[in-house]
Amino acid sequence: MLKGIDPLLNADVLYALKSMGHGDDLIITDTNFPADSVARRTVLGKLLRIDAVTAGRAAKAILSVMPLDSFVEQPALRMEIVGKSGEVPPVQAEVQAEIDAAEGRSWPMGSIERFAFYDLAKKAYCVIQTGERRFYGCFVFKKGVIPPE
Repeated sequence: MLKGIDPLLNADVLYALKSMGHGDDLIITDTNFPADSVARRTVLGKLLRIDAVTAGRAAKAILSVMPLDSFVEQPALRMEIVGKSGEVPPVQAEVQAEIDAAEGRSWPMGSIERFAFYDLAKKAYCVIQTGERRFYGCFVFKKGVIPPE
């Protein structure tokens, strides 16, 4: 255990978050996403896990140490529901609430079509699979910077 670090952030996840640079993409997925096969194509090349928690809880842990990219309009994306691109299910609303809490303001996620999400995920820095069982619990977070004090 580390003081001040969310206990969900295991050593592998912390290593990846620290290793990522400004503009790198992090993928958070639900339990149904083909995370292992997609993760093998990422920069990190292996699947990371935060098991037995919802996507919202995993997002809260990640955003406790990782800033979102303020240089782009939409540093967080949600996978669109097939045939209902404007619909935001509860799992996505929960992650949006965690983004807003971490950033101290409303910062709406963008959306990305399902197969475009798969393509983007393969080019990402890493994939973290959660225990989220609700459909469409898949997100992209673009890493930002920490300014000098």
